[in-house]
Amino acid sequence: MRDMHLVMHGIAVKKYGTVEDISSVVGLAVETVKDHLDQAVTTGRVNEVNGKFMLTPIGQITLKSSYAKAYASHRDDPGFMAAYEEFEKVNTDLKQVITDWQTMKLGGQTVPNDHSDSGYDSKVIDRLGDLHERVETVLDRLSAKEPRLKIYKEKLLAALEKAEDGDIKWVSDASIESYHTVWFELHEDLLRIVGRNREE
Repeated sequence: MRDMHLVMHGIAVKKYGTVEDISSVVGLAVETVKDHLDQAVTTGRVNEVNGKFMLTPIGQITLKSSYAKAYASHRDDPGFMAAYEEFEKVNTDLKQVITDWQTMKLGGQTVPNDHSDSGYDSKVIDRLGDLHERVETVLDRLSAKEPRLKIYKEKLLAALEKAEDGDIKWVSDASIESYHTVWFELHEDLLRIVGRNREE
């Protein structure tokens, strides 16, 4: 697989990321990523704003057209696709866990969770830990075909451990590599690999 494709794929996953952000997703050296980003900016496929990179419309079209060839063997691999389908099942459960993290029942009504009830939050984080054990097995199967996906397992575990240690922003804070943020990027990565669209 060409490094340029991987770099542009990394931009698509991160949406708006630094050289280091993109490097961490695609498993290429920072210097390599920077060289390809410079080339992509020169050819109009990528824009740089304040040290962060995003795909231009032509860059999005170019990348989309390259996926079928780049991941043909993944899409034809029954084991990889079965693991992907299993991930989608776990993803459904993750959505419920995050919903329960962001809201709670009070007097028969669903209200925003202000995180003043540490007992409630602890139970949700425990459920997140159980879900993580399930997705680790799935990620091992996916990584057997696409080794760079291992980074998501590491990032998810790091966020979970911080949340379990009491720093609850690591559950879903969008400004950091929280569990939900990393999960969202993992899902985007997988959707692009297998050629599916995200269900809103």
